[in-house]
Amino acid sequence: MSTLEPLYSIKVTCLNCEHEFMTSRVRPSFKKAVRTDADFCAYYKNENPDFYVVRVCPKCGFSSTENSAVKLTDKQRAIFKDKINVRWIERDFGGQREWDTALETYKLALLCAQTIGDTERIIASFLQHIAWLYRYKGDHEQEQRFLKFSLESYIQVYEKEGVGANNAKLLYLIGELNRRVGNYNEAVQWFSRVINDKKIMDAAMIRASREQWSVLREQMNAKQMELPEEMKDHR
Repeated sequence: MSTLEPLYSIKVTCLNCEHEFMTSRVRPSFKKAVRTDADFCAYYKNENPDFYVVRVCPKCGFSSTENSAVKLTDKQRAIFKDKINVRWIERDFGGQREWDTALETYKLALLCAQTIGDTERIIASFLQHIAWLYRYKGDHEQEQRFLKFSLESYIQVYEKEGVGANNAKLLYLIGELNRRVGNYNEAVQWFSRVINDKKIMDAAMIRASREQWSVLREQMNAKQMELPEEMKDHR
């Protein structure tokens, strides 16, 4: 009996040039994370599914995920051709991906999303995934750099979308990213919103916010920082 390989291939049609190509995915049965950080960065024993999220067209270089724009306008195609496609050297990212290949695909996807004006949420997610890739490598400086970019981007998402019932995860994430980049007072405010806003019913995010609130409190005490008012009252 042959053992199941973690990777399998799917056929994808490029949104830009309509070229059909194969890209690898990780089988669902291999997707169980060994552990997950508080900002949703997951660690895997075998292949990391995150390495295979971005689909790169070998012919034109257009890079996206299944959450990206569904189709491109003529204007978006023209901008992409002018900014990225003219410099593209044909190459294939369809097989197994190492860390550096995964990083390249995410940076390509980020560049494409920014070029065609994809949603801020997609851009924020790419920035966050790039930060995670640097975290896997232990490159703290680059991780911090991209966490800050991703934080700015998620705040823009919040400013555009406001607090919907389904945005508790976004509020929590902005709190956690603030904590990770050392903006402790801002982190307190964002976690507070999740904990105290009666409209938010997401039990998992409320619990996560309470847990990170405690972590934050310990960090602030360890650094002998003045605790904000809401922390003094909160037990």
